[in-house]
Amino acid sequence: MGTYMAKPEAVERKWYVLDAGGVPMGRTAAEAARLLRGKHKPEFTPHVDTGDFIIIVNAGKAVLTGNKLDQKYYRTHSGYVGGLKETLYRRLMQKRPEFAMELAVKGMLPKNNLSRSTIKRLKIYAGAEHPHAAQNPETWSGNNWDSSRRAGGNA
Repeated sequence: MGTYMAKPEAVERKWYVLDAGGVPMGRTAAEAARLLRGKHKPEFTPHVDTGDFIIIVNAGKAVLTGNKLDQKYYRTHSGYVGGLKETLYRRLMQKRPEFAMELAVKGMLPKNNLSRSTIKRLKIYAGAEHPHAAQNPETWSGNNWDSSRRAGGNA
């Protein structure tokens, strides 16, 4: 008996909804990254994209634990001298919570071509509504997600 290798054309993709409301952002991002890669499936193969589509709702209600809202910065640099721009996470969460969640998920994926195509299957919305009802998404309730959902975090 040989080792099973998943074929890209044989991968079946499902749609899952993760509710980030009241949950620490890192916990939601870690679970989304795991589902995007397909590590929850028995046919997971590291070099084949076996993951599912993920819809994250209520990204605006995700919490950052500790003092991250006032101490953590999103930084970009233009490449020119003095071109550093810093945005406090409190402001980033008010203006663009979807982007903050995407950064968290992207940081938990491996840095390669496979994950650059994987991140395209992530859909993030600040509110509770999403336009993907036609795909019949299921609410994710797997491995420790339900039991640890509300652990930690301060509103």
